[in-house]
Amino acid sequence: MATIAVDDELLALLPGAHPGPAEQIRELAVLELYRRRIVSSGKAAELLAMERGEFIRYASRLGIPYLDLDELELARELRGAETLR
Repeated sequence: MATIAVDDELLALLPGAHPGPAEQIRELAVLELYRRRIVSSGKAAELLAMERGEFIRYASRLGIPYLDLDELELARELRGAETLR
């Protein structure tokens, strides 16, 4: 396991939901990797020891959408759904 130095000013800004700064930083890193689409919701949930649905709801409450389509992608999806009817 790697060790990183984090100054006290940054540590003071971490949310207090987890028992320690290492767990808080781990959660923030996983959430950011998910937001950037580097890891899937399933992998992110696994890394945080959560069920996938629980993770998706949690990330959504934090403002990280499960579906993140731009207008063109959404239009394509809607056209595809129309052809299925």
